[in-house]
Amino acid sequence: MKKIIEDRSPLSLRERAEGEGKTPSGNYLRAIGAVAWKDLAAELRSKELLSAMLVFALLVIFIFNFALELDVKTRDSVTSGVLWVTFVFAGTLGLNRSMAIEKDRGCLDGLLLAPVDRSAIYFGKAISNLAFMLIVEIIVLPVYSLLYNTNLFQPGLLLIILLGSIGYTAVGTLLSAMSVQTRTRDVMLPILLFPIILPVVIAAIRASGAYLQNMPFDQILPWLNLLIVYDVIFIAVAFMVFDYVVEE
Repeated sequence: MKKIIEDRSPLSLRERAEGEGKTPSGNYLRAIGAVAWKDLAAELRSKELLSAMLVFALLVIFIFNFALELDVKTRDSVTSGVLWVTFVFAGTLGLNRSMAIEKDRGCLDGLLLAPVDRSAIYFGKAISNLAFMLIVEIIVLPVYSLLYNTNLFQPGLLLIILLGSIGYTAVGTLLSAMSVQTRTRDVMLPILLFPIILPVVIAAIRASGAYLQNMPFDQILPWLNLLIVYDVIFIAVAFMVFDYVVEE
């Protein structure tokens, strides 16, 4: 009897739950991982989203390559702008399709009915959207380097691209969940998204350009700080308001 009482005590149950990974934080992280893995696994089977983003990004790169027949010095100055225009428009296409597929197939309602915190759905979708964007960037960078004869595989530049992509997907995932409820969702998302991501795009372009032109680090640091602050603020805002956005 004493052993049964000990096994049912709050401390014993808590220790057993922690051993089995059933703590609230463990459940929350598993929910995030499940949502992200669902998107990644579905995309690996269909390849609809990645193929559309990749084809669009490569087309933009090729168009700029033939349109900007410039000397080497001028090409270095426009590289950051061309790269981020490509990333932003390809990412917008991916964000729109990502939420539209969930809505059209009825999966979004199922996710909202799941017994998990709604913010876990947001972080899962944001991680999968970031993964899609990073895959496109990994393919675009060597193609751009080959066409423009520019070495883009530099640690500082890759860090800037990562920070800019995080800020972009943090805002884009929230706004795509908002715009997918409207009839004109394909038009509504860019209208809502572009004004809000303007600071992160400008900071990413300026930081990338300064890094590629070998400017002093003190000229790059303010733009890096702006990227980091933007990422932190908008991730926190999305965490707080995502529940209200999907309720509407």
